[in-house]
Amino acid sequence: MFRFEHPTYLYAFALLPLLLVAFLFFWRWRKQAIGRFAQSHLAPLMMPEASRWKHRLKFGLLLLAMAFLIIGAANPQWGSKREKVKRKSVDVLIGLDISNSMYAQDIAPSRLERAKKFAENLVEQLKGERIGLIFFAGSAYLQMPVTTDYAAAEIFLRSASPDLAASQGTALGECIAVARRAFKSDESKAHKALVIITDGEDHDGEAIAQAEKAKEEGIIQFTVGVGTDKGSPIPMSIGGQVGYKRDETGQPVLTKLNEEMLKELAGKGGGAYFHISNGDAAVAEALQSRIDQLEKQELEVRAFSSFNSYFQYFVLVGLALVVVDWFISWRKHKLEGRDIFG
Repeated sequence: MFRFEHPTYLYAFALLPLLLVAFLFFWRWRKQAIGRFAQSHLAPLMMPEASRWKHRLKFGLLLLAMAFLIIGAANPQWGSKREKVKRKSVDVLIGLDISNSMYAQDIAPSRLERAKKFAENLVEQLKGERIGLIFFAGSAYLQMPVTTDYAAAEIFLRSASPDLAASQGTALGECIAVARRAFKSDESKAHKALVIITDGEDHDGEAIAQAEKAKEEGIIQFTVGVGTDKGSPIPMSIGGQVGYKRDETGQPVLTKLNEEMLKELAGKGGGAYFHISNGDAAVAEALQSRIDQLEKQELEVRAFSSFNSYFQYFVLVGLALVVVDWFISWRKHKLEGRDIFG
């Protein structure tokens, strides 16, 4: 496979036609100037050593040297054939709670922002594994299937918000069910993990049953709690102004972290429970360590081996042409005729 490492340098080729036009104008001006100085039959007698073709030769060498130097700057490269590379990986789905309760601000700046930041750190920590995303609130959906496109995962996480949810609530069971379906094509009972980042407000009651089924299918489940036991009201925009979600009696709805639920869920899923307040980086490292202990599957990845650069040959030829041009004198060669106008 052929390529230029720095193809933008090739735009410099646009200068060569401009230089050629400039040289032609100069040549015409030179002939006119000599014509004003002396009649055409007398000019060779007054300038006996002037060459009629070396100007063009030297200019041609200069243009050719510039062409080689431009190609050298762009660095032409050739790569060897496509190779098959084996590597081992765990498939990890990250389930992110995007329900309205995640707007609560009992941890700064809000549960959702801390959860998103933590998920980004986790993606960074898990580079080398295949990662997918599930967003859930009142229902759940697969936002991104497992892949090694970590940049795409980070983009999806940054844009996550309750506005993406079809309905509100916190359906932990539905999140696990979506993960089961996403992993269903894999017959192996290993190398699969689900990390659920949530405040633990389960509104569907199916989470424990789904966790047990998922574990039987080889999906190890970890939970990450976001929020505090004290809780916080849920900020909402009401008539264009910031207010709080209220119940039927008009009292602000208080949302609290349900740690007991998340600990039980992780236990039934064969994993462990973590809390973001222990430090995002520390929790991400602990999760990465636990996931590393899972059995990894062997994947076949197609890749190109490294490219070989050949810029040095073009630069060498370009410099050699510059040296040759410098050594060629402006004087007439003994084999030339007497017409300096050529």
